[in-house]
Amino acid sequence: MERIVIRGGTRLRGAVAASGAKNAALPIMAASLLAEGPCRLSNVPELRDVRTMATLLESLGVRVAGGAGAQLVLDASAATGHRAAYDLVRTMRASVLVLGPLLARFGEAQVSLPGGCAIGARPINLHLKGLDKLGAEITIDEGYVCARSRRLRGARIYLDLPSVTGTMNLMMAASLARGITLIENAACEPEVAELGAVLNDMGACIEGAGTDHIRIEGVQWLGAVDHSVMPDRIETGTFLVAGAITGGDVTVRGCRPAHLEAVIEKLIEAGAEIQMDADAVRILGSDRVRAADVKTGGYPAFATDMQAQFMALMAIAEGTSVMAETIFENRFMHVAELRRMGADIRVQGNSAVVRGVKRLSGAPVMATDLRASASLILGGLAAEGRTTVSRIYHIDRGYEQIEKKLSALGAQIWREKDPGGV
Repeated sequence: MERIVIRGGTRLRGAVAASGAKNAALPIMAASLLAEGPCRLSNVPELRDVRTMATLLESLGVRVAGGAGAQLVLDASAATGHRAAYDLVRTMRASVLVLGPLLARFGEAQVSLPGGCAIGARPINLHLKGLDKLGAEITIDEGYVCARSRRLRGARIYLDLPSVTGTMNLMMAASLARGITLIENAACEPEVAELGAVLNDMGACIEGAGTDHIRIEGVQWLGAVDHSVMPDRIETGTFLVAGAITGGDVTVRGCRPAHLEAVIEKLIEAGAEIQMDADAVRILGSDRVRAADVKTGGYPAFATDMQAQFMALMAIAEGTSVMAETIFENRFMHVAELRRMGADIRVQGNSAVVRGVKRLSGAPVMATDLRASASLILGGLAAEGRTTVSRIYHIDRGYEQIEKKLSALGAQIWREKDPGGV
């Protein structure tokens, strides 16, 4: 096992390039199951979750070639498998995204109930209710979702919650259904819009992806596509917080600032200066961060995937801030580890009250999930002394060589073997 070590106190300066978005790449990879031809993807991030999805698709008969960062070619022309095994699905919740495509194209799917970060229940009941509306016969057998349908048929689907993966799964399934499907109260995240655009390039007929009302007219088949994955808005936001928490001067290039309006507004409220153009954001941090309250929500509200990172910033802010989490019930597991670094944080139900301290102190800490990992690294950048972050396999699921990118900005950060082996 490995860990990341940080010696804090350095103001970060320079520019960093945004990687491709994990949360866009994974559903697009799953959508390749629908195509009767090779799908060529570029700007694919080199991440553990991407490798897991590639392995899962190979197990279903998809031919996978190429390397992340350049071009990944996925050819499901000869795919015949329909069972997504537990050993793969248990490590990554996004594996459930193969359910809709398998059912739509092959009429049958067996997908293990998913795993991933332990940040909440995140049930897939919305996926299953939607597929049932589309005419699927669904049972749960020995931990697997078993779905069958000769051909799905269009339907009106209202999502009780605007689930991102639920919206994506139903979009993909409905693309090959007979007739028209309406998805209401759909998730509006940019990654949903991206998937809709890719499906349309494959020959689908989808209107409204990226809004709360999506209309899909089913087609007989979908073909090949060439696509460059959108930049990662959460990685971009994380590096902006890194600039703010160190009082530095950091530019993130190759990003889409429009996808980060809520985060950028809160960084400005916290005292940072922001400069933007079409595909870059520059942050100039202040010597004293100001407290700013945050409430997470579906896009375009403040992203839950940025809550832990912003909490690290608020831990050294002047004043008291309240972080309200409305998406996941267990997304404050990083609080105990930030406290080990001297943060003054108290959890009250679905909110955390953060009383800023003048400085954090380096300490050994342990990551509990993907975004918690990022928050602990950010805390380490601002802390006095040495911070060691264990269980960094979490961060490798969603950040491409984060220690190398931060090092290029001047951070004293490196990866080493963890003698504890936790």
